Amino acid sequence: MPSREDVHYFGAGPAPLPTPVLEEASKVLLNYNDSGVGITEISHRSPEANAILANAQSALRKLLSIPESDGPDGYEILFLQGGGSGEFSATVYHMVSIWVAKQWKHLREYKYLGVEEDVAIAGLRDLIEEKMRLDYLVTGSWTLKASQEAARLIGAEKVNIVADARKHQDGKFGVIPKEDTWTQTKDEADCAMTYYCDNETVDGVEFQGPPPGHNLVADMSSNFLSRPIDVKRHAAIFGGAQKNIGTTGITIAIISKKILPPHAEMADPKLMRKLGLPVGPVVLDWPTIAKNNSLYNTLPIFDVWIAGKVMERLLSLHSSSSSAIEGQEAESNKKATMIYGALEAHPDVYSVVPDKSVRSRMNICVRVKGGDAEAEKAFLKGAESRGLMGLKGHRSVGGIRVSNYNAVPVAAAEKLTKYMEEFAKEQVKA
Repeated sequence: MPSREDVHYFGAGPAPLPTPVLEEASKVLLNYNDSGVGITEISHRSPEANAILANAQSALRKLLSIPESDGPDGYEILFLQGGGSGEFSATVYHMVSIWVAKQWKHLREYKYLGVEEDVAIAGLRDLIEEKMRLDYLVTGSWTLKASQEAARLIGAEKVNIVADARKHQDGKFGVIPKEDTWTQTKDEADCAMTYYCDNETVDGVEFQGPPPGHNLVADMSSNFLSRPIDVKRHAAIFGGAQKNIGTTGITIAIISKKILPPHAEMADPKLMRKLGLPVGPVVLDWPTIAKNNSLYNTLPIFDVWIAGKVMERLLSLHSSSSSAIEGQEAESNKKATMIYGALEAHPDVYSVVPDKSVRSRMNICVRVKGGDAEAEKAFLKGAESRGLMGLKGHRSVGGIRVSNYNAVPVAAAEKLTKYMEEFAKEQVKA
């Protein structure tokens, strides 16, 4: 039976965690802080749990330089459940509610002042149909799913697909279309949200920086904490923890206070129902979660503890860098450059799927021998015999996928590139 040191895991999520964090976790599961009680058994409303939550929030603020102001320039850090898929819905519920509340207030104060409510609601309904749009940049499988969820909730006619990468590459993902081909909602006042996924896990596509757009919302599930983020450019950022930050079970959201009460009004649920628009579940409601410091319902404190320890470790590991997150970016780039270099050195054997200009540092998607099934099986079998695990591509696209998350050490990338070189030479001989 192989030991943990003999295996390097490149799975796309749940992803590997730092061994020192897991070793400490095994102890606190049985006895947290010498209390005689395991960490999964303590109350989420206890002082110990509150300290765990505060430590995780503090570490994340330091890593990403998240503004802490109580005013509209500040940001809340929320820990939720429901994963990234839950946030596909939460973003729609929240941003549509803000847009509706703003328009309703304007109509009642000006155009429909003193008019019966039913008449005003009919006018607002017409305005929603004519004007309100949610902009989506569809650059891979996850933004496609997010846009489909928005269409399910509010109607496809209100979802504006700014760009669909498949239309620029023979029906497949692998590029980010040039901005001059985008069809963004022209009037910012009509755009409730601009949504993008910073790194597409399935398709290996990563933005080089945040795109332009009004009320920018980003899914950063698979490249969180791998490089600096311009937080101030965004209304909201979210990500599932199970790739770069921790265990499956929590989702982290960074929400601008500009889109939270009291700095932003939310539409009354009664009004939303009269308009035929959805009202979201309370466990996905950002204002409720923020008001209760992420403790509205039972928060899985162990998962928050893991995330906090991972983030504290990053701060410690890269303390000699100008910033810890820049140190991690340098390491991520080093590993990705090494792996892509080995692939590019053997173009007759390996073909990288996405365009070079948008290649992900986190999820490296490759075909062997142009997608030859037997050659790819042989590659995976050889990798597993060397303790290189989790390299099979997503079921929807096949191939090979190297997930180069933060907890994958440089030594793992070195061992993988050596194997890639050996495999390629064997293929040439055959």
